[in-house]
Amino acid sequence: MEIRIDDLSGDEVIKLLEEHLADMYATSPPESAHALDVDALKAPDITFFSGWVNGELQGCLAIKRLTPRHIELKSMRTSSSSRKSGVATKLLAHALNAAIDNGYQKVSLETGTQDFFQPARSLYEKFGFTYCEPFADYEVDPHSYFMTRELAEKFV
Repeated sequence: MEIRIDDLSGDEVIKLLEEHLADMYATSPPESAHALDVDALKAPDITFFSGWVNGELQGCLAIKRLTPRHIELKSMRTSSSSRKSGVATKLLAHALNAAIDNGYQKVSLETGTQDFFQPARSLYEKFGFTYCEPFADYEVDPHSYFMTRELAEKFV
């Protein structure tokens, strides 16, 4: 899989992000859906990665700079055709390794409590994330779980 920094201008990426937003609003109350739209993902403090196989989009993931040492994962999504194929694992390892290369030492995320989000939570747990209190501007929410981990060694 080719993973690249994406400028969010391609139709395939925009369509995948629109599906992501639709699912987030379908599974979480509006005040608990923290997914970013395409314009928000173009902010200078966000690096957006897309993964491709044979010219077809497989998934995406963004990292948002919170501080010089701390990032947040955003917009983790795999295409419906690539679910359970290892795409999410490859994207996550790539993004975390890029974060380490850029000097970040901690990564956190917010995800939903609903069953829909269980595969994502399992992946994050596999990568050593642990549950934590809200970070950045988040507040306690019965529809949100918060997870974090320190970054040190690269992921294979």
